[in-house]
Amino acid sequence: MASHIHADDDPESGVKALFPDLHNRSHGESFLTLIESRMSNDGLYFLDEPESALSFHGQLRLLAIMHDATEAGAQFVIATHSPVLMAFPHATIYEFGNDGAQQCSYDEIESVQLWRNFLDEPDRFFRHLLGE
Repeated sequence: MASHIHADDDPESGVKALFPDLHNRSHGESFLTLIESRMSNDGLYFLDEPESALSFHGQLRLLAIMHDATEAGAQFVIATHSPVLMAFPHATIYEFGNDGAQQCSYDEIESVQLWRNFLDEPDRFFRHLLGE
């Protein structure tokens, strides 16, 4: 995508001038650079599994960017499996299941409970998965 943006240098209709240079960065760094340059004001932003491009530290940086943007009036709608991103202060969380979308607290989220259980006792998971 960065190459397509860079190649589109038409001065009247090109998009190159709308984006920062995304070459020479990792996927996650490019993503965060784009987020910082485009999502810092009072807009409504939709993100679909942004954690797929980000390390743990990258997710923390995204939370800081989101915090600054929400202070400026922005709103975010995020589809995520990341307990890190779901922990955003004052977020309204919906979990989608067989019964549709249900509002829930952070501690009620199935993936949060699974991550906690795994991190507390990974050997228990490996015994089940690997038959050990």
